[in-house]
This record gives sequence, C-alpha cells and structure tokens, in this order.
Amino acid sequence: MQRYQQVVDQVIPKPPYLKNVIKAFLVGGTICLIGQCMQWGYMKWFGFTEKEAGDPVVATLVFLSMIATGLGYYKKLGQFGGAGSAVPVTGFGNAMISAAIEHRTEGYVLGTAANMFKLAGSVIAFGVLAAFIVGIVKTTLVTFGWIEW
Repeated sequence: MQRYQQVVDQVIPKPPYLKNVIKAFLVGGTICLIGQCMQWGYMKWFGFTEKEAGDPVVATLVFLSMIATGLGYYKKLGQFGGAGSAVPVTGFGNAMISAAIEHRTEGYVLGTAANMFKLAGSVIAFGVLAAFIVGIVKTTLVTFGWIEW
C-alpha cells in the first residue's frame, strides 16, 4: 500500500499554489477595486455618505455579477481567478443565477425560482439570525452600561 501511494504521489502533478494564489488575489482585488470606485461614484454623484453608499454598491456588484453569469463571462472569470471570484459578494450573485440557469428546464417556479433560492434562502436566514444575535448582545451591553452607544 505504501509503495502504491509513493507511485501515486510521483505521478500526480503538483498544483501551482503560488500561481493560483496570485490569480485569486488579482481577481478578488480587482472586484474590490471596482466596488471602491463605485462607492466613490455614489458619494460624488449622488451625495451619499460613505456609510450610505455601501448598500447600493453591494446591490450593484451582485446585479452585475448576475448579468455577467447570464452572459457566460463570470464562469471564465471563476476559472481563471478561482476563490478570488467566489469570495467577494459577486460570488453570491453568481451562485444564485447559476442555480437558476441550471434548473430552468424544470419551469419558472419549481426550477428557476426554487433552486435559485436554495442558496439565497440559507444565506438570508443565517444573516437574519446573526443580526438578531448581534442586536441582543449589543442591547445587553448597552443596557448594563458595559459599552456606550
């Protein structure tokens, strides 16, 4: 068994970890740079504060990633950048639309909508639960005077 494992280890090519990390960094960094430029644009052209501009930037990035997925560009970006395209919020939009596209032959309701919200439903449910817990902790800390708000 050890001999077999040694032969397998010699034959299997080693993945180019450094190259993959650099590509993921470049893709993820570029997505974040685009988001930062959008934030500056929302602040300059629409008069948003830095805090107010965050929500429309996230919505715009998710929307653009959904469009790019539908047109087939995001898959190419994911193949090149790996986790660099999956980790930012754009990966959420890509995952939702990919599931919808994959199951579109099953119909709009039971195929597209049901499968699109399999991922989104769990993310939304976890987000609501996390926000509730954070709210309880913050309220408790403020109530007992352990922090000031």
